[in-house]
Amino acid sequence: MPTILHLDTSARSLDKSRTSRNSISRMLADSFREQWTKKMPTTKVIYRDLAEKPPGFIDEAWIAAAFTPEEQRTAEQNTLISLSDELIDEVTEADMILLSTPMYNYGMPATLKAWFDQVIRVNKTFSFDLGRGDYPLQPTLSGKTMVLMTSCGEFGFHVGGIREKMNHLGPHIEVASQYLGVDKFYEIRCEYQEFGDQRHIDSLNNAHTDITNLIKRLT
Repeated sequence: MPTILHLDTSARSLDKSRTSRNSISRMLADSFREQWTKKMPTTKVIYRDLAEKPPGFIDEAWIAAAFTPEEQRTAEQNTLISLSDELIDEVTEADMILLSTPMYNYGMPATLKAWFDQVIRVNKTFSFDLGRGDYPLQPTLSGKTMVLMTSCGEFGFHVGGIREKMNHLGPHIEVASQYLGVDKFYEIRCEYQEFGDQRHIDSLNNAHTDITNLIKRLT
């Protein structure tokens, strides 16, 4: 039975009873999940809304706790990293991470960055060994797939696009996800949201088509 960890991050919600102001990234992830579970009904889904319940930001005390060997941690330190342990358990259990996020100021929402900081943790999701030379970090998890759904107000963030160098969302997530054991990475993007013209409609329709094709490919 496959397991999907579904994460939504947009500050906007998704309410199917209304026709406007809905989160596009949430809508795309919802469509993927609905189509996937129809084809793979035994799939277990772990769901977390990072906008509704954002993870805390790490601080100096958190870092000290994370780097303290487990058997030497105080009760206070264990409490500090208890959420991190819970989030990492969810990642570990998942075969696929279905992540939806808008582009905020050309990067990821703060809540999503906080989640990555909580789950990419030494001796939990990666090891550190200076004996490896210039590449001492190595993931300890493997075999996972990430499906990333993104929405952008502007356009041209793809490789070779006019805003390629301004895209600090998908490329950042792809690099960071390697330390969560992600070996296969797919991004489906909807653009032109701020323009609200035919190009946006076409981009949204293309994203839905890409979802259907990706599910066929993965199943």
